Parts: sequence; C-alpha cells; structure tokens
Amino acid sequence: MTGWSTKIIAMTDALGNLVRFTLIPGQHYDTVGVAPLLKPADFEGLLADKAFDVHWIVDTIRAQGARVVIPQRRNRLDRRPFDGALFKARHLIENFFCKLKEFKRIAMRSDKTDRSFAAMIYLTAAIINSR
Repeated sequence: MTGWSTKIIAMTDALGNLVRFTLIPGQHYDTVGVAPLLKPADFEGLLADKAFDVHWIVDTIRAQGARVVIPQRRNRLDRRPFDGALFKARHLIENFFCKLKEFKRIAMRSDKTDRSFAAMIYLTAAIINSR
C-alpha cells in the first residue's frame, strides 16, 4: 500500500505530540482510517476538519463522553453547537504534519512497505518529541 498517495491519519495530544496513527491508501476517504484511532478513547474532545463530519464518528465520540469540535458540512441537517475558539487549537496537528514532513523519507514516502513506513513515522515522532 505504501506509495506516493498513502495517507497518514493521525491523532495528537493537546500539545501536538503523536498519540497514534494509521495508514490508508490515498484513494480512500479519510474517514476509513478513523475507527482504529477511536477504539481505546481516553480523550476529552476531538478536534478535526470537515472531512470527519460523519454521523458515525460524531456518535462514537459522543458515546464516549468526549466533546466534538468538528465544523459541520453545509448539507448537515441536524446542526450541533460548534466552538470556533477551541477549534483554533487544531493547528497543533497541522504543525505536527509539517514537522513530520521535514524528514525527506516521510515526505517522499520512500519506504517500500507499510511496516517500514510506520516504523519511520514512529521514529520521526520520537525525534520531534525529543526536541
């Protein structure tokens, strides 16, 4: 699966440190990789972009007692409150991806297998956290 279009779906903590991630093929929707990230949920809230405004994700997060901070798509019929001020903290995940892509091997997706690519992501995240 690893190739130029492989997507990394990641979850970070409130400080922008990697908690867990999953790899999905580039041609799949981003929501395909979310389920493994939500399984052992020990977070108080989830900040995500509009791509993750899907009923099953919102319902799963709410069922776990966590707060949902995802901007809603225009076509959503059941509107929910949205905390725009808290959503601004989502830049931490974007910052993490920018730091991750500073490493050429990650940015270019040079690894031939998912396992070696995932190992490089873990190693790179450890280096980023040690800075």
